[in-house]
Amino acid sequence: MFKRFFAAALTATLLSVSALADGNMVKAEVVKVDKAAGKVTLKHGPIKDLDMDAMTMVFRVADPSMLDKVKQGDRIEFEAARVNGAITVTKIGKH
Repeated sequence: MFKRFFAAALTATLLSVSALADGNMVKAEVVKVDKAAGKVTLKHGPIKDLDMDAMTMVFRVADPSMLDKVKQGDRIEFEAARVNGAITVTKIGKH
């Protein structure tokens, strides 16, 4: 009985965490990719978590290999966070 309850509670928690994570994705268009600098320029919608309006700006990327997956003109979704004081793209996915 306890095992069943624990398994159900764990499943519900994991599902709610993944739903919250997906809610942080922001739609954007790739304007420029600068692999040498580890940066990407995005024309993006509002980033609620960072209290940022829609605009075009340059972001650092947490992992330079993310830049291999995108090119100018791609429509993407991404997550960003403050990492060591810089706003950094932490996740990229195709839109």
